[in-house]
Amino acid sequence: MTKYGYTTIGVVTIIVFVLCAVAILFNSNNILRIVLVISGLVLLAFTLNFFRDPDRNPPLKDNVVVSPADGKVVVIKEIYEDKYLKDKAWQVSIFMSPLNVHVNRFPVSGEVEYVKYIPGEYLIASNDKASEKNERAEFGISGKFGKVFFTQVAGFVARRIVYEVKLKDKARLGERFGMIKFGSRVDVIVPFSLKLKVKKDDKVKAGETILFEYCK
Repeated sequence: MTKYGYTTIGVVTIIVFVLCAVAILFNSNNILRIVLVISGLVLLAFTLNFFRDPDRNPPLKDNVVVSPADGKVVVIKEIYEDKYLKDKAWQVSIFMSPLNVHVNRFPVSGEVEYVKYIPGEYLIASNDKASEKNERAEFGISGKFGKVFFTQVAGFVARRIVYEVKLKDKARLGERFGMIKFGSRVDVIVPFSLKLKVKKDDKVKAGETILFEYCK
């Protein structure tokens, strides 16, 4: 279990305990008792599954940009990034459903040069406009081969962005840095000179799947 979920798991456990206690009180209504107990167990199972945090095996080579999140590639497009890269760039967006692992990992190694939290709306995370309008946290890392810009984007259900990133922190490729709770999206934006290694609708894993490779 990820440490980011301890509080939520604790609250859900209390709710399940209360449901089971209420079920005991209704000992004359077996159907209601069963419904209450099953509802509590399903809620607890979903919560424990959501906050799972499996180990990952990052690539051994360092000339790559890996996915910061588990999920599905929903957007691949050319843009002009004007906040950190300030150049023509690739954008890859990854949609995380409630069933995906939601712990986020650094896409590259390097020094954190840009951190900004932006309040916003809560459009469905798969909506292309979510990158510009939704609540989000933005990060810029300068690494051995260049700069990478990426964002945690809150969605219609996910309204709790968590991150442990500060300016001048040293990031390491594949290392955990935060999560977005209950369905969300992550955007990765890199210089256009990098080689794209995924396509739309690909399933990716945080810390393992290579999104881009630096050209030699």
